[in-house]
Amino acid sequence: MSDVSRPLNVKSEIGKLKKVLLHRPGKELENLMPEYLERLLFDDIPYLEIAQKEHDAFAQILRDNGVEVSYLENLASEAIVEDEIRKQLVEDYLDEGNIIGKGSREVIKNYFKELNNKDLVEKMMAGIRKTELADSKDKSLSDMIDSRYPFVVDPMPNLYFTRDPFATIGSGITLNRMKTETRNRETLFAKYIFKYHPRYRNINVPIWYDRKEGSPMEGGDELILSDKVIAIGISARTDAVSIEKFARKILYSDESFETILAFDIPKRRAFMHLDTVFTMVDYDKFTIHPAIEGPLTVFSLTKNKNGGDKLNIVKEEATLKEILKKYLELDNITLIRCAGGNLIDASREQWNDGSNTLAIAPGEVIVYSRNYVTNRVLRDHGIKVHEMPSSELSRGRGGPRCMSMPLIREDL
Repeated sequence: MSDVSRPLNVKSEIGKLKKVLLHRPGKELENLMPEYLERLLFDDIPYLEIAQKEHDAFAQILRDNGVEVSYLENLASEAIVEDEIRKQLVEDYLDEGNIIGKGSREVIKNYFKELNNKDLVEKMMAGIRKTELADSKDKSLSDMIDSRYPFVVDPMPNLYFTRDPFATIGSGITLNRMKTETRNRETLFAKYIFKYHPRYRNINVPIWYDRKEGSPMEGGDELILSDKVIAIGISARTDAVSIEKFARKILYSDESFETILAFDIPKRRAFMHLDTVFTMVDYDKFTIHPAIEGPLTVFSLTKNKNGGDKLNIVKEEATLKEILKKYLELDNITLIRCAGGNLIDASREQWNDGSNTLAIAPGEVIVYSRNYVTNRVLRDHGIKVHEMPSSELSRGRGGPRCMSMPLIREDL
């Protein structure tokens, strides 16, 4: 079977992109309020109409370059055509939204009954305002206690960053446990897609990590450097114990991967995920935030030759360039600094994810147009650059890689 005919196939960061999953921002962004931005992991409020136009431009760049674009909201709605599956999704959604009052659950279920599958999924994503259920008399005691909080169920404004809730690796996925409660609900949609969607339900998609695990791992920390090497950030959003669990499962599978490199990166918002400071743009070229050049602490995880599911874990301290040369077996590595390393420009453009690129082929990437200094440096290094508008999308603190989940790439 050819690589592109598989339902899922991602064995690199740079293989020609054939199919990708996006989420077009919806009304969840209109449920952001200044008082609750921190709770919902936002620093600002994007203007939805412009954000959607920018996202449409992103999708069009992908299509113009031969990429099939699927949307999370469409796949999720297609996965729940059977009544029992739809009912179970509603129950799971209410459980994870902490709707415990019997009266409250019945009110919301009745509200949902009036919606078709697509509208139901989009309403789940958007969140439910109290004013939408204001006329109901069938409420729980907890609902009758005066509360100024305006939502029955919180919105999911981070959903347009489809990279994080699940990640395609090889022919399977990590169905991730998110660090925060507000984002963990996002993974429900992937759970139902890969379990019930007609495209996936009969192929038993391997799950390398499950959302039921007790420790977090997020897709922005997962980078596939080759068909043998995976890099994962030990970050503010991904725990070391999660990486060990993932490594045991995938290294002892039939996949080709032989080494997991766990990068210990600073645990702060500016270094939220590994891909906010490091992305692969060609066989031997990488964008970086200068702060991770090293020396770094990196742990290599490989199979134990004595069998079982034990791991060999080796601590290495070296520069990023030395580590990449060693594990990718390359003589030369080029690290392309955000804004060329200029102190002021790099700080500004890193805030707008200047190091976060989406490779659609070796040496060809999509980037935010606003990071013009970094984009010029990329071109100077021979990288083909496609620029997308980003005045509103960038307010969510994520770049083109964050907003995309490759489903199929050609093997290198």
